[in-house]
Amino acid sequence: MIRVTIIDDEALVRSGFTMMLNAAEDIEVVSASDGVTAMDVIARDRPDVVLLDIRMPQRNGMDILTDIRRLDAPPVVAILTTFDSDDYIARALREGAAGFLVKDTDPEQLPLLIRSLAAGGIALSSKVSRTVIDGYLGAGDRTAARLLKTLTQREREVLARLSLGQSNTEIARRLHVSTGTVKDHVSAILAKFGVTTRLQAALVAERGGLNTRPMEHR
Repeated sequence: MIRVTIIDDEALVRSGFTMMLNAAEDIEVVSASDGVTAMDVIARDRPDVVLLDIRMPQRNGMDILTDIRRLDAPPVVAILTTFDSDDYIARALREGAAGFLVKDTDPEQLPLLIRSLAAGGIALSSKVSRTVIDGYLGAGDRTAARLLKTLTQREREVLARLSLGQSNTEIARRLHVSTGTVKDHVSAILAKFGVTTRLQAALVAERGGLNTRPMEHR
C-alpha cells in the first residue's frame, strides 16, 4: 500500500482527497491534518507521499516543506495549490518538491499521479502556469533549448520519459536497459542542466520544447 498524508487547512479538501484516494486498492490515506499539527502526524504515520497545501493561515506549506526535507528519511512531497501564487511555487521547486497538483485534479488521474510519486517519478498538473516555468528557470526558450543540445540521444529519451512521470524502473523497462543505466543517465542530465531534482529537469524539457505536454498523464 502507498501511504499518503494530506496537509490542508480546509476540511473539505482533506475529506475530498481522502475519499478519492482511498477508493484506489493500493493507496491508503493514513492521516489528514492542518498545518499546525502537520509535522506531528508525518512523524507518527511515516507516509510515503505527502500532499501539502502551499498557503495556510496558521503555518504555511513552505515552512512545513523545509521541515520535511530535514527529516532523516523524508517522504515525497507534492504541493497542493490553486496556482494563485507563482512565487511560492518557484520557491517550492527549489526546495525539492516532486510535484504540483491543483485542487480540482481529475479524480481519475489522482491515483496515477500518486503512484508516480511513490515510485520515484514526478507529478505536475497540466494546468501549471507558464509563469511558474519562466519564474523557476529565469531564462528563455533559447537557454533551455541549448541545454537540451548538450544531451546524448539516449539521455533525451530518458528525459522524455522522466518528464512523463515515469520512474527509473519503468523507464528501464520501456527502453530495455538496466535500472542502474537509467540512474546514470538521470544523474548526467541533472549535472548538465545544473539542477538537483527530476522535476526541475522536466521543467527544462518543457521550456525547451522536448515534448508538447511532457508532464501530462494521458
